[in-house]
Amino acid sequence: MTLRINSLAAKALVAAFALCAATLASAQATQARLAVSLDEPSPRIEPTVYGHFVEHLGRGVYDGLWVGPESSIPNTRGWRNDVVQALRRVGIPVMRWPGGCFADDYDWRDGIGDPAKRPARRNIWWGGLETNRVGTHEFMDLVEQLDSEAYLSGNMGSMPPRAMAQWIEYITAGENSALTQERRRNGRDKPWKLKYFGVGNESFGCGGSMRPEYQSDLHNQYATFLKGVTRVASGDGEGDDHRVEVLMSRSARHMDAFTLHYYSLPDNWTRHGDATGFDAGAWARTLKSALGMDGRIEAIKRIMDKHDPDKRVALYVDEWGTWYDTPPGASALFQQNTLRDAVLAAVSFNIFHRHTDRVKMANIAQMVNVLQSMVLTEGDKMVLTPTYHAFDLYKPFRGATPLAIKLDAPVFRTGDVELPAVHASAARAPDGKLLLALVNLDPSHPARVATNLTGSARGRVLTAQSMDAHNTFQQPQAVAPAPYAAASSGLLDLPPKSVVVVEIVPRP
Repeated sequence: MTLRINSLAAKALVAAFALCAATLASAQATQARLAVSLDEPSPRIEPTVYGHFVEHLGRGVYDGLWVGPESSIPNTRGWRNDVVQALRRVGIPVMRWPGGCFADDYDWRDGIGDPAKRPARRNIWWGGLETNRVGTHEFMDLVEQLDSEAYLSGNMGSMPPRAMAQWIEYITAGENSALTQERRRNGRDKPWKLKYFGVGNESFGCGGSMRPEYQSDLHNQYATFLKGVTRVASGDGEGDDHRVEVLMSRSARHMDAFTLHYYSLPDNWTRHGDATGFDAGAWARTLKSALGMDGRIEAIKRIMDKHDPDKRVALYVDEWGTWYDTPPGASALFQQNTLRDAVLAAVSFNIFHRHTDRVKMANIAQMVNVLQSMVLTEGDKMVLTPTYHAFDLYKPFRGATPLAIKLDAPVFRTGDVELPAVHASAARAPDGKLLLALVNLDPSHPARVATNLTGSARGRVLTAQSMDAHNTFQQPQAVAPAPYAAASSGLLDLPPKSVVVVEIVPRP
């Protein structure tokens, strides 16, 4: 899909290409080799691998997505038209809501009925008051506006299992039960479709600080009462193999999916690091952190395979992305989004493509104005982030069949960090097209990738002049995709710090 761009954007893209051409001409390109095995397919890339996460914190829901039906900002039943239209263009296969930690203190009954009578509650995790103006009916309306799937996080941390089961019945029941009648009185006659349901969230931390053995018993109890949904167990977010072992050995038959939360940051959890103004060292440390997700998925898969050799239980990476320090005065967990984030997103997609035997869903944190956002808003203004464009570039991979690759690429060193210069994935689209994604992680040097493929390569490239290039309300197209073409797919040139996604077009 090609987004329309204005003349200012076109000039920026021309300048970017001029920069890339000059760089390629003046610098020694890194040499890499890529072999794609066309006859070694893996399980398909589920579209839900490109899923999203919406939590009640900061300006993620209120102001970012929801402005209310009375707002002067154009909206449909309270949801901002500009944001919804942008999200529809990129495609939102699934949304996880209402948290996150917020979910573990959430009473779904606070968010139904007359909006004027809904109770305001303290948001104990992220500060401020939660008005509950956006609740079940409103969120499910957004799901339908986006033609998406709902993935609800149930409160196992502080509510009984019956309440969780009743929430599902309220949403999905068609028979004339008391909960169906209540839903109808609240304005929704037809039941909604609900496919995914999380049995708690981060039970190791904000979801109850539970020992794995206790969590396993509690999960089995709650899951017993959940009918007609994909039961998603709260899994690992601390690199804890013991928790994975306990839950898979004691609770696998009571779950349909198991979760991994994985955040990438340049420094540590005391000081995360800056979203902009960073140096090459912070660039490298952040990407090294992201590459570590590959090994974490491998470790979890080994344990899952031991207890679930038929691979019935899926792995959902239902929180992932970058986490930087919030600037002074900004709303909770707000951060700017740069080219670094787009490169990190592309590397993450490539990792997910390698593990389609288990990874069936992933949800970036988060959709608007929080952490690694797709969209930023300010009043009636909206801007698309580099991460949004990374999702857009990789859209052809949804439903595609990944192909085995062998990539020989040198490493480059920044301080004490070594990174592969090039990262890649390949797949066969449902319509038979051959797709190739290439990422140049090196912020300073171009790369030349020799492949075993024949034909031309046509697609798009995402790059910019600086590592921390980002889109603002004043310059919304500072980082935007541009057309890319190579006369031969056997040799592809990558600008420094770039993402290239192409279709290989056979010779006539």
